[in-house]
Order: sequence, then C-alpha cells, then structure tokens
Amino acid sequence: MASAKIRAVKPQAAKSRDLAAARRVLKHATEALDALGESLNGDFSRAIDAILAVEGRVIVSGMGKSGHVARKIAATLASTGTPALFLHPAEASHGDLGMVTRADAVLMLSNSGETAELADIITYVRRLAIPLIGMANNPESKLLQASDVSLLLPKSQEACPMGLAPTTSTTMMLALGDALAVALMERRGFSADQYRDFHPGGSLGKKLIRVGDIMHKEEELPLVAPDARMRDVLIVMTSARFGIAGYAGVVDKKGALLGIITDGDLRRNMAPDLLDKLARDVMTANPKTVSPDILASEALTFMNAKPPKVTYLFVVDPTDESRKPVGFLSVHDILRAGLS
Repeated sequence: MASAKIRAVKPQAAKSRDLAAARRVLKHATEALDALGESLNGDFSRAIDAILAVEGRVIVSGMGKSGHVARKIAATLASTGTPALFLHPAEASHGDLGMVTRADAVLMLSNSGETAELADIITYVRRLAIPLIGMANNPESKLLQASDVSLLLPKSQEACPMGLAPTTSTTMMLALGDALAVALMERRGFSADQYRDFHPGGSLGKKLIRVGDIMHKEEELPLVAPDARMRDVLIVMTSARFGIAGYAGVVDKKGALLGIITDGDLRRNMAPDLLDKLARDVMTANPKTVSPDILASEALTFMNAKPPKVTYLFVVDPTDESRKPVGFLSVHDILRAGLS
C-alpha cells in the first residue's frame, strides 16, 4: 500500500519537495553557523586555555545525538594533537567514571543543558575539581551553571518540520568542536609530520610521506671516487647489494657529491676504451638532488619536471655545506609507497 502511494506522487512534485526540504535545512544551518560565529567571545579562548593547561586528556561526553557529535569531536581532537576520548554518560554511571582523572578536562555537550544522564559526571568532576567545559544553548541550565567555562550556543530553529529532531543544534556543536580542534592545533604548533604520524594508513598518510621516510641510506648508496676506473664503477652500478641497477654517484674525498653516472652516460661514452676511463670523465656534473624533508609527492613532480626527466635522485641536506649524499631515491620507491 505504501509503495502504491509513493508511485502515485508525481516525480516532478516529489523532486521539488525534496529540494525545498534540503534547502531549508541548509538555510537553517547557514544562519545558525553565522550566529554562532558572531556569538564567540573570550569564553572560547578560556576553553582553549583550560584544555592546554591539563596534563591528561579531554574527556568528551554527551547523550543521544549530542553524544554522537561528542564522539566525533573526541576523534578529531585525538587525531590533531589533543589526547581525547569519548565517555558515554550511561556507562560512566556504571563504572566508566574511573576513566576520568584529576589530570583531565571534561567537555560536555547538551543542547538544553538539562540532560539528566549527565548529572553523575557533573557531580563527579565537581567533587574532584576537574575542569568542566559545557556546551549548551541555555545559560541558566544546570550544565552551564556548573561549568568552569561555558560555550553558549545561539538559540536556533531545528530544521525538521516539527522543530524537534536535533539538526541545526548538532550542526553547531560539530562546527564548534572543529573550531576548538583547529585552534588547539594552531596553539600547539601541530605539524604535518605529527599529523602523518597519527594517520599512517590511507591516502592521508601516503600524501604526507617524506623523502627521508622511503629513501635508501648508508651502505645502500652506490658511490664511487672520481678517479675510479669505469670497470670498477660498473661493478658498483650493477651490484645486487645496492638494489639500484645502472646508477652511481661520484663523490670527492670529503664525500661531497660531484656528479652521477647513469646508463645514459654509459651509452654516450660507449667506446673500446670505456672500461679504462675514469669516473670523472664519464659522469654528469651538478646532478639534480632533493632534500630529505620534502614530500615524496613533491620529489615525484620534480622527477617529472622539464627535461631531462629522471628516475633516480640522490638526496642531499640543503643545510649541509659539505653536500654529502644522505640518501638515494628512485621513482619505484615512490610508487611502492602508494604515490603516483
């Protein structure tokens, strides 16, 4: 019967209603976020100060839809340099309050600020003098009255037709949680390297891999002296222990990189006397190099830049005046790391 009713609705009318509902939701959210931005004051900075002052974690809690948002905020904080975990209010009342220590701060979400299930956590943190940051829309609510720092949400209209289902209010909570996380990142000076450490898997981790993470090092480097005979250089270039065929770096007595010898250099110098030539006579001087600190994706772009394109690069620390190679990178290393 329900299916018959759905089929009876004219497609164009249904589409119009769908779009109207979507635009109404987004309009409410946009207006609410604008109001939230305008309402921010010194309490936001005090919340940041309170979190930075603790040695432990941020315990984020909320019930119902606020709880789902709280769980996401905890995850965002943890992945951006602020240790955090989500505490379910009901489980807290049955033993999980033991997760909360005097070294922690508590961030509690409740649109009304009167959610009954939060009472046990509030009582516990007040008794132990644990910093409490409350997020709600009623300054007179039990939550905000008990909080050390109050993050007051503007009054807003929920987007559902009955004005009851948490929609606009949870959007504001989520956005304010993101704002806290980003402000904390900036205060801490949270770096891309630290972000990569927290995201070793997936595309985010791959994008943040640096040359120094995947380059060949030390005994793997195929290095020869400038006065080495090419018959000896060829042994180095084809030695299995380097794992790099057809490539060698030429370094002086101090270890500074003078040039490179590639299979292309061999072809250009192919003659009966090739094996008796010196490395300095065959090498290409002033080769392209990269820093160990740049992203592997940047190194790949550099390899594929204006001709001649290269498939191998020596890695040299630009701050080291000795220009000693510290590593060696091939395009295959980058591809194996999942970048292309």
